[in-house]
Amino acid sequence: MTTHPPAITPIAHIQATTVLPLDQVSRVTPLSGGCLSPVYQVGFSSTRPPVVVKLDDTASGQLLTEAWMLRYLADVGQVPAPTVLDATAQWLIMDWCPNEGGLNAETEVDIAYHIARLHRCSSSRFGLFDEAGQPKHTVIGPLHQPNKSTEPTDSWLSFFATHRLLYMADAAYREGKLPKHLLHCLHRFAEQMSTWLLEPDQPHLLHGDLWHGNILTCHNRVSGFIDPALYYGHREMDLAFATLFDSLGPAFFEAYHDHYPITPGFFEVRKDLYNLYPLLVHVRLFGAHYVPGIEARLKHVGL
Repeated sequence: MTTHPPAITPIAHIQATTVLPLDQVSRVTPLSGGCLSPVYQVGFSSTRPPVVVKLDDTASGQLLTEAWMLRYLADVGQVPAPTVLDATAQWLIMDWCPNEGGLNAETEVDIAYHIARLHRCSSSRFGLFDEAGQPKHTVIGPLHQPNKSTEPTDSWLSFFATHRLLYMADAAYREGKLPKHLLHCLHRFAEQMSTWLLEPDQPHLLHGDLWHGNILTCHNRVSGFIDPALYYGHREMDLAFATLFDSLGPAFFEAYHDHYPITPGFFEVRKDLYNLYPLLVHVRLFGAHYVPGIEARLKHVGL
């Protein structure tokens, strides 16, 4: 029977690899975040740089999805993201991206550059597809996020209504977390959303969960975007999410607009309506505290 020093107990079940030599581990430090999994920084007694380890005892496969998205974010999106060193259904090992915490105007300008660059990546279809052209379903936090096959002629508003807004609303209602009258309002909104929302010039590659907790920064520069919920959609989805918890401020939006102009009416109308989706995600994850935000946004457009 192999024994390990107490310091590595949380990760002792991981098979030793060249990227995680257990005999060299000197510390395992819990990190904040991770709706699905415990997350640790692992340091070594040698000069080897630290790594980050996420665990999933249920072996749900979501860590494999996250690894795929991180690679796609870096390789296709060409933005900073942790390098995936090893991934199985039970663990995900990534390199450590330094994070000083807190954002200032200079940092927001750098974030804007990278997000505008990401949004310039385009596809002929909404959703997300693997190398074989098959739909690649993803996750937002621990929740399933469908990316069903759509034809190039399908509209963004149809995709958003079916595979984002109503998918999440119906799930929240089934779980007893969304009142029936709000579910009906959301279905009415989906039928009328072309009144307020616009089709994009093309499908844009989105981070999908863009708030300050998923942006690592060091020395006023982005060191890594983490926890993506990737798909091709309307770039205003990312921009709206960035306003939801006051994650990014005027410096970000001014710099982003310089790189990729924002269509008039976004701040006045569309951002709040696009945030119905992340609010539904939060209702499913954290409960009724987020229901009034949904109700207020629907009332604002007369629903």
